[in-house]
Amino acid sequence: MLGGSSANGGATASSDLDIVVLVPGPPAPHRETVLSDGRLVELFVHTVESARTSIDREIAARRSPLLQMCGASVLLVDHDGAGTRVRDDARRSIAAGPPALSTRERDDRRYAITALAEDLLDATDDDEVAFIGAAALVAISELVLLEHRTWLGRGKWLARRLRQAAPATAADLVAAHRHLHEGGGAERFVGAVLRALAPSGGRLAEGYVRS
Repeated sequence: MLGGSSANGGATASSDLDIVVLVPGPPAPHRETVLSDGRLVELFVHTVESARTSIDREIAARRSPLLQMCGASVLLVDHDGAGTRVRDDARRSIAAGPPALSTRERDDRRYAITALAEDLLDATDDDEVAFIGAAALVAISELVLLEHRTWLGRGKWLARRLRQAAPATAADLVAAHRHLHEGGGAERFVGAVLRALAPSGGRLAEGYVRS
């Protein structure tokens, strides 16, 4: 199964090929990167059972790159129908979305984001501002996605999914973070973070308890 940007039409000249390979047994499961005709190829080698186990584990974390690769794949070879079954199962799981946040999980994330926002307002070291700001952008973006029952992602996928799920919030956060990065002070970015946090219950500090 060919997945990733090469399957969805977003490949560039430097894009690698993400290929999921289903085999009956060893050497699966393993991952390997090879060079083929001058192009990097990432091979994700699984049995049907190990693919399901890996996807189930990733679903619990609400971030499943293997699920996305399988569900949005192009079948290159499928002699016994196993590829079709795995792809169809993946598409159903993608459509169902990640598990909903529990109250405890939501509060844990609210508390962490509140702490980052307060640290950012207190920070005077430019290096610390850069690191705290980056952590806060990721943390609030993930919470917004989870409230929209949208799969998480890292790097470019976090940005793409946030723009798709909540375009106005994405634009507000990114513009404010760029302002912070350019030395414009923390207040604008913290304001954007708190606006994005409000639908989840807003800031949380005093009264937070975990045993």
